[in-house]
Amino acid sequence: MWADNVGARPLAGWLVAGSLAASVALAGPALAQDEEVATITLGYLGMERPDDLEPLSVLDPVIDDDGVQGARLAVNDNNATGQFLGQEFVLVEAMVEPGGDVAAGLEQLIEQGADWIISGLSADDLGTVLEQQSLGERVVFNAAARDNHLRGESCHPQLFHSVPSRRMLADALAQFLGYKQWDRWGLVYGNTDQDRLFAETLRESAERYGHEVVSEEMWPYEAMARRSEGGFHDIQREIPVFLQEFAEHDVLVISDETDYFGEFFPNQTWLPRPVAGTQGLMATAWHRSHESWGAVQLQRRFERLAERWMTPQDFGAWLAVRSLGEAAARTGSVERGEVVDYMLSDEFELAGYLGFPVSYRTWNHQLRQPILISGPRMVASVSPQEGYLHPRTPLDAMGADEGESQCQF
Repeated sequence: MWADNVGARPLAGWLVAGSLAASVALAGPALAQDEEVATITLGYLGMERPDDLEPLSVLDPVIDDDGVQGARLAVNDNNATGQFLGQEFVLVEAMVEPGGDVAAGLEQLIEQGADWIISGLSADDLGTVLEQQSLGERVVFNAAARDNHLRGESCHPQLFHSVPSRRMLADALAQFLGYKQWDRWGLVYGNTDQDRLFAETLRESAERYGHEVVSEEMWPYEAMARRSEGGFHDIQREIPVFLQEFAEHDVLVISDETDYFGEFFPNQTWLPRPVAGTQGLMATAWHRSHESWGAVQLQRRFERLAERWMTPQDFGAWLAVRSLGEAAARTGSVERGEVVDYMLSDEFELAGYLGFPVSYRTWNHQLRQPILISGPRMVASVSPQEGYLHPRTPLDAMGADEGESQCQF
């Protein structure tokens, strides 16, 4: 699939060795001990997990270090190359308590010398960070917030996005459902703001790719009492009744970003239909079952470091830090202007273990990247799908294109 898109590019080199090995090969012998080393200090700004926030399933681990572990691994990867180039990457961290002062967290990172900021924050908290005068000209990488407006009307010239937007995820899923010819959608969304935003994005992607949302409804109940006596019986009664009035559909699409009800829908629907969206068949930047194009190497390195599997937020942070490492290695510079200019140039490419090198869009600073279409235990496909073309790159068939972007730097 990808060979048609890359022409004569030696794809195997990207898939097996990645840019780390390429940079080492270009670097030559290690520096002498008395040669000067240029230091790049990165700051990871995140928020602690609320005490009452637990995974829906007992099979899922309780993760208190989501995102930051990806940054730690990427710093190690950067330094594996940097030692040959006279460059050293240092990571400092600030984790704010839930609802705490993110501006104070930023100040803490700046006091420790952070010249670049990796954000594991929500869109609102990220906006607060961008408003701080102390930020100066520092670049912020968004490794967590999927909100479309951050790439559109609320974009910022110092903000880069290493995590896909909701629109990219919805477009990726719509392409796959189009490939399957599952064109009639039933849509169920939760009662949170995030669920409503993603539901609206799903509607837009359905229209964009020729699907039809034939029925939709908000899930009216609070989190289900699966551990209470009779909980399973309530679930298998409530869901079919809830869906009984839905029009004939090919697939049931769920918008439940907070993961409080969607996981119960597979195998409980009124009609025997597949479930997709935020549960069931999902569009995601990264998945623990992904193992193609050398991804096993990254998965294993991460597991050794963090003693758990890599999440999409970990991957977003890893991509952000590796973007800096790749740009610094290729330019031979740690100066902010040179690094940013290279990241936005046509020459920049980063091996992301996704079958195609990733790069940044100049019009909104969004990382263009393939999107995994995955079930709970296996990757089913990767978007962009065959047949969805773009004059620049098939990766730009997902997300806001240059001509329609509301971003104005």
